[in-house]
Amino acid sequence: MESEEFLQAKDCEELTGIPEATWRYWAHIGSGPQSFKLGRRRVWRRSVLTAWIAEQEATTGRGGVAS
Repeated sequence: MESEEFLQAKDCEELTGIPEATWRYWAHIGSGPQSFKLGRRRVWRRSVLTAWIAEQEATTGRGGVAS
């Protein structure tokens, strides 16, 4: 069984170029990819983040607007 990787806001920034503060804001307002608290830290599953990126690409690649 493959273990899941959990990313913090700074990791998400490194992966996407979207500022760390934006990831935290999105989590606060319930936008962006699903995140959760793991202990005291907010984390995103890499698999969820990758799926969200693919969804953004599919939506905006056809001329749509990302959610």
